[in-house]
Amino acid sequence: MTGKSVDYEAEYNNRARVPDHPAVMQRWRETAGAARAARPPIEIAYGPGPREVMDLFEAGPDAPAAVFLHGGYWQALDKSWFSGLAPALNAHGVSLAIPSYDLAPAVRLGVILRQVRAAVETIRRRTGVRPVVFGHSAGGHMAACMLSEGRASAAVAVSGVFDLAPLIPTSLNTALDLDDREAAALSPVHWPVPDGSTPGGTVLDCIVGADESPEFLRQSRTMADLWGARGVETRYEALPGLNHFTVLDPLFDADSGLVRRIAALARPG
Repeated sequence: MTGKSVDYEAEYNNRARVPDHPAVMQRWRETAGAARAARPPIEIAYGPGPREVMDLFEAGPDAPAAVFLHGGYWQALDKSWFSGLAPALNAHGVSLAIPSYDLAPAVRLGVILRQVRAAVETIRRRTGVRPVVFGHSAGGHMAACMLSEGRASAAVAVSGVFDLAPLIPTSLNTALDLDDREAAALSPVHWPVPDGSTPGGTVLDCIVGADESPEFLRQSRTMADLWGARGVETRYEALPGLNHFTVLDPLFDADSGLVRRIAALARPG
């Protein structure tokens, strides 16, 4: 899936690719603070470590739940940046859990995946059903992993990285320290697809900003095509005018198609 003619550093280094990303991220901070002030979340520990905690923004008793997995290439950010996503889903009667997790290089990617599993399972035990899991960038990768393992009722991957091999020659791999073997083992593009015998769901949406790099467009399209050909209900959509950071904009809008889609997937039946 890789080619020598591709400049992977330019394709995957989104902060360099989008010079105004600090302004977009500042909006995430501001909306997060406003959301926590308006409706303080419940903080739940899902493991023993200081970052093994999540914020739960409850929509009401017995409300269906979604879990959002944040991005940052498994080496940046935490739950506090993304509280602003909660009001839109709460408006549809869906609770939202946002976990933090440990970051590379302090831990390896396999450890982060184990932590995310624990967070998702904590919400499943609390609600009695498997949640919808959605995530951005690295979080999109992990959302697909949770679906493959039968832990999610459905997954929505926004700007996901499903094949990790192209990251190996980039500066992003300094912290991750992936080699060919580990990258292949942790790439959901190679994982078993969920099917009718899997206890979880069989729906995967691959969403990406139309203004993202050709590699990010390829990652989402390839994942949707490959899993779709193997029986998963997949959907690929490139959202016009959005880059790797502004692609989250629709998630702040209760009336957006993306929020309505996640809310519909979260509802039983």
